[in-house]
Amino acid sequence: MDEASNTSGVVTADDVAAAAGVSRWTVARAFKKDASISRQSRERVLAAAEALGYAPDLLASGLASDRSSLVAIITNDFNNPHKLVLLERLTRILWSAGWGTLLVHMSDSDDASAALMAASQRRVDAAVVIGTRFDDRILGTALGARRLKKLVVFARYSQNPNTLVIACDDTIAMRQIADHLLEGGYRRPVFVAGPDTQSAKLHRKTAFEAYWRERTGTAVPVVHAEAYDFGPAIARVTELLTATPRADHPDVLVCENDIIAIGAMDAIRYKLGLRVPEDIAVTGFDDIPLSSSPAYQLTTYRQPITLMAQKLLEVLNGKLSEDVFLEGRFVTRSSA
Repeated sequence: MDEASNTSGVVTADDVAAAAGVSRWTVARAFKKDASISRQSRERVLAAAEALGYAPDLLASGLASDRSSLVAIITNDFNNPHKLVLLERLTRILWSAGWGTLLVHMSDSDDASAALMAASQRRVDAAVVIGTRFDDRILGTALGARRLKKLVVFARYSQNPNTLVIACDDTIAMRQIADHLLEGGYRRPVFVAGPDTQSAKLHRKTAFEAYWRERTGTAVPVVHAEAYDFGPAIARVTELLTATPRADHPDVLVCENDIIAIGAMDAIRYKLGLRVPEDIAVTGFDDIPLSSSPAYQLTTYRQPITLMAQKLLEVLNGKLSEDVFLEGRFVTRSSA
């Protein structure tokens, strides 16, 4: 194609074909991961494309093939640092495997349906929900309306039979935490959970309660922070400990995630003037980067995020169609 015939200023596949000395269809195949094309031809096309500043129109390609190679990630709760760890790992692994990502912010439970609709309107091949404020009724509505091809609940649990769950195995994790505490002589735990809502559930609280009762015959008191954030955790733990005589204080706070645990440690130290772990020990869950800081040295449980993301790739490529629960790794530090 000569310069006069392309007046828009936008580099096209025809421009690349002319520069590389190949057909337009060879250019199209060069940008398809599994297309039949020789290595020499692909390298020639890619070199020409880079020199001209050309990038293929993925939306147009998706319309032609009924596959967009685009995954919507629907999330919220950005006050929780672990959410950023999840997003970084997930998007990096998806991108390296040829999948683009679309981030949809779901502000609250009432906004979940709109978030799912926004994802479906962009012809994504799958939606991955990693937020906390949604419930199975909303998921059922979205699937019933056939808005989404695949709906994956990531790092959370769902009872909806039409979703697919990829998560850390909370039962195994909480058993390992409980065994460690019992071996360390702890006998008076309090479980500090996140919001007590009907939205996406973790099984950590119920798993710990059940196993502790099985091992000791005693119940575990539970308190709930208003959000997965250190501020509400500080407030709730301060309220709990100031309302409890010192002799009746728990000897360990088992926290549903790390940011709650960090808030609990700050409350113990700076609101009550007590020591961790000498007066009250603390455990978390997730192993966010701050957990290994000398200020916290938090005993916690690391989710197998990389393996979870690899399982998601199997779902996207049609190689996996059932729920997956994976074992992580218990990390012992000085907080317990």
